[in-house]
Amino acid sequence: MSTIPALAPSAAPVAIVTAAGSGIGRAMATELAQAGYSVSLLDINGTIEGVARELGGIATVGSLTDPDDLARLVDATLEHYGRIDAVINGAGHAKNDGLLRVTDQEWHDGLDMLLLSVVRMARLVTPHMEAAGKGAFVNLSSYTAFEPMGIIPVNSSLRAALTSFTKLYADQYAVKGIRMNNLMPGYVDSWPEDPEFLAKIPAGRYATTEEIGKLARFLVSDDASYINGESIRIDGGAARSL
Repeated sequence: MSTIPALAPSAAPVAIVTAAGSGIGRAMATELAQAGYSVSLLDINGTIEGVARELGGIATVGSLTDPDDLARLVDATLEHYGRIDAVINGAGHAKNDGLLRVTDQEWHDGLDMLLLSVVRMARLVTPHMEAAGKGAFVNLSSYTAFEPMGIIPVNSSLRAALTSFTKLYADQYAVKGIRMNNLMPGYVDSWPEDPEFLAKIPAGRYATTEEIGKLARFLVSDDASYINGESIRIDGGAARSL
């Protein structure tokens, strides 16, 4: 279901944020709302309605892996606000049971969550951004797209695929004034701290969700107008690849 209060459309820029109910997704939505965006939020948990009220936005309860739910989200946003300036594609974590123990269905589920959700949102929203002559996508990825981790093979593999899709999208749509970039966190404080992982971070701490949100807000803003097709790590120096 969609929660669409009977409000006059806002003149402010409008951002869709998926998987916005908690953790990084909620922090990104909060940062955008504080920066003056009207927000349209998606989450599978009904508590997203309370988050949307808190941020002065609207909510759609649904799954980012369901094409029909994504279409309802976009339709609700356009019905209420009449425009879409930015999309932040949040995501969860796919099931990872060990490289050769991951089932075919788990690979397909991960594909839906980590890659096809982005492709589907791009299909739905790009025509509206083309008509407006500008727009920005930010996809929540992971630094493991550069440095795969054996304990999360589905995430590592499919987020590497997302890196390629993002490059291809920018190749085609940069001339239309539309940008797509990936935001690639390392270890974030929305997850329990692990001493083994902490020891790998030169910064000596996990990132805060607020720090991730600030980078997302920058990447959709006009201040990042010449950044396109990039995958930007925010990991405290944990990644070793150049």
